[in-house]
Amino acid sequence: NRVMNRNKLYTIVFCVLTSISLLGCKDDVTEEITKLQVDRAFSPTGLAATIVDKTGVRLTWKAVNNAKTYTIEVFETADFSGTPTKTVDNITFLQVPYTLTGLAGDTQYSIRVKAVGEGVTDSKYVTATAKTDAEQIFQNVNTAKLTATSVALNWPAGQTATTITLTPGNITRTITAAEVAAGEAVITGLTGETLYTAKLLNGAKVRGTITFTTPLDLGGAIAVTPADNLATLIANANAGDVFALFPGTYNINADLLITKTISIKGAKPSDKPIIKGAVFRMKANAGLSLKDLDIDGTGALDGNQAIVYTDASDAAYGNLSIENSNIKNYVKGFIYVNVKALIESVTIKGNLISNIECNGGDFIDFRTGLAKTLNFSNNTVYNSVIARDFFRMDPTGSTNFPAFTSIITVATNTLNGVCNGAANRLFYVRLAKHEIYSSKNIIANSGGILTNQASTIIVPANFTANNYFNAATYMAGSATSG
Repeated sequence: NRVMNRNKLYTIVFCVLTSISLLGCKDDVTEEITKLQVDRAFSPTGLAATIVDKTGVRLTWKAVNNAKTYTIEVFETADFSGTPTKTVDNITFLQVPYTLTGLAGDTQYSIRVKAVGEGVTDSKYVTATAKTDAEQIFQNVNTAKLTATSVALNWPAGQTATTITLTPGNITRTITAAEVAAGEAVITGLTGETLYTAKLLNGAKVRGTITFTTPLDLGGAIAVTPADNLATLIANANAGDVFALFPGTYNINADLLITKTISIKGAKPSDKPIIKGAVFRMKANAGLSLKDLDIDGTGALDGNQAIVYTDASDAAYGNLSIENSNIKNYVKGFIYVNVKALIESVTIKGNLISNIECNGGDFIDFRTGLAKTLNFSNNTVYNSVIARDFFRMDPTGSTNFPAFTSIITVATNTLNGVCNGAANRLFYVRLAKHEIYSSKNIIANSGGILTNQASTIIVPANFTANNYFNAATYMAGSATSG
């Protein structure tokens, strides 16, 4: 018992001493935990990268307790090899979110961030990736520097770029150092009325993208809209002027005096401008070109012809050309020459002609004048020349200009329902000297005749491959058939 009691005593004493020892150490253990000592800064957590303003990267991360500052490194390599593209030191957490600027557009970047503390080793890096958007440093296209065939493209002066590409057309244009300094490059060789996309590149990286549409190629012509006074413009024209009429209706209802050789054309052939009620009066030996127009005689003064030669002259008038136009609704006829007038050439080609009644005149009517050459080709004429002659050229033209032979060529036309009277002639030509060539024409649904005048020279060899459909009298009823 004495031995057992002694052992119990020892056990009790040991437990008491152990408890005292542990109580004595309590303050030291608590102090150690609250003052954790490490030899390296903790790594940031929650690193995220977001693109802002196309080429900026906004970085966010969570604060690190033992970090004083942070360092950012930016690489264009996925494995962070090589030299950083950009390094930013001494960033405090008060600056987070932190936005990286000055980066290239359209570029994949690898980004890493580390914490930097005092008296400890820098943390390990944490990483993120981000791809910047393509830049847009192109400035708006200056319409004053935009033509049908060229454009001036601008960007901030001094901003580096190497090439400009344009589509369609697969155009690639190298940018010179002078153009970089000026921030402008002029691109030529473009096509009118075309939507282009231009890209500004530095190497393979896109620095700007812009679209623009080239205007209609007027070829140096004077642009005219329905809001303009066409009669006044023509009255004040200079010789050689070309007027390009944009779509719309031009109400004239008056004579247009042509005193200088000019051209009037539709700006958009697929959408012809309508010239309404105009009589083109030729004066002062002028020439005239009409193209891609819709010429409507409704409202013309006195129902006159579309073209009327007014001034008598011993000198020749310039060329008359009417192409790819619609001519309609004239009462007296199409062309009228009842003065001493010699015309260098008359070309009427590719037109659609209708409702030219010829009440008071013939269709092409030369009473006292003469055309050195008259070419009437690829036209369609219908519902016209109801009871008159188609080509009339009286002998007075030769009397006034005896030295000239008029060469008349009529080819590949469709004439439907013209010259319907039994005595109405396709050719009523009585010039002393003339030649007529007729080939590959279709004359349909007409009760008229080719001619009944012995003075109209029909040479069978010059009349070839013409087709007379429902127009039997063109063969049987003519003094000379062909």
